[in-house]
Amino acid sequence: MDEWINGIPGPVAMAIVAVIGYFVGKRSPRETTAAANQARRELKRAKAVIHQLEEISRDIRRNLSTHQTSIMHFKERIGSLSQDNSVSGESWQSICDEAEQMLTPTMRLSAQIAHAYDEIRQQANLLMTFTESRTDPLTGLSNRRALDDCLDSLFAMNNRYKLEFTLCILDVDHFKKVNDENGHLHGDRILQEVSSLIDSCVRETDIVTRYGGEEFVVVMPQTPLKGACVFAERVRTSVEAQLGITVSGGLAQVAVGDDPKTLLGRADSALYHAKAKGRNQICCHTGEKIVDTKTIQDEPISPAREKPEKLLTEIRDLEQSLHDRSGQAPRLEAVSESRVGD
Repeated sequence: MDEWINGIPGPVAMAIVAVIGYFVGKRSPRETTAAANQARRELKRAKAVIHQLEEISRDIRRNLSTHQTSIMHFKERIGSLSQDNSVSGESWQSICDEAEQMLTPTMRLSAQIAHAYDEIRQQANLLMTFTESRTDPLTGLSNRRALDDCLDSLFAMNNRYKLEFTLCILDVDHFKKVNDENGHLHGDRILQEVSSLIDSCVRETDIVTRYGGEEFVVVMPQTPLKGACVFAERVRTSVEAQLGITVSGGLAQVAVGDDPKTLLGRADSALYHAKAKGRNQICCHTGEKIVDTKTIQDEPISPAREKPEKLLTEIRDLEQSLHDRSGQAPRLEAVSESRVGD
């Protein structure tokens, strides 16, 4: 006579336990792998953030040390002249010249500190993406809230320092069909695999977010449209080759007059264009029209036009103001054309 467990025949109960154990055992490695991949991704991002903060700190510390030496030398000169009762007009003019020569590095250091402050704020925003409120629970990527913070920070840097960046929206083609034919669990697995593949193609400084549903947004600081095309095409071909599905994408580089909404809108228009053309392709919004990546990549690289640095302009304006007050000619020979912070 069969034994009964809670009203269920013993063999049936054992079979149920065996089936449950099979599926639990089958799911566990996948969940473990997903957790391990997410941990590696987060560790990689954390290392990039810390490295950037170290670079900022090192640059500021080095320049502050140099500037401190100049200040101490100037202080000693003032002190020695203060004790000399026979100070001549020539000595005083020499002090004035030294003060004027200190003006340029002082202004440059001031601008560098302001720039560093903005960079630290940007890195702080990246650190905040590690919190659960800024992480998508399914893929482990940053979420929409983290994207909003990132774009606010990058637009602030663009407005101040003309920092270029490009935004890419990627969308899984026919994802509704994938869900309908294979179920939502399979669809979730596809999203996890796509997110992992995208994340493997980006740099540590790029921001990868799940925008919603089957859409992903990648923000690439200091990347022009041409370079972003290379990335987007690499993701597209890798998804098709490794996962057996396709994605479409839209790219847009920040332009004058853009804000987060208009930049996302331009990238979304390019994505819609790629979908309308048959999917499995990437299109770019240039600010004037929508073209494919080949058109962008085939364009010759035009020589960069020389643009005066904002700091250089400010220094010249200040020196001109000093000239107007003192009646002496401004001295610009000490002004460097190099980038602030270099």
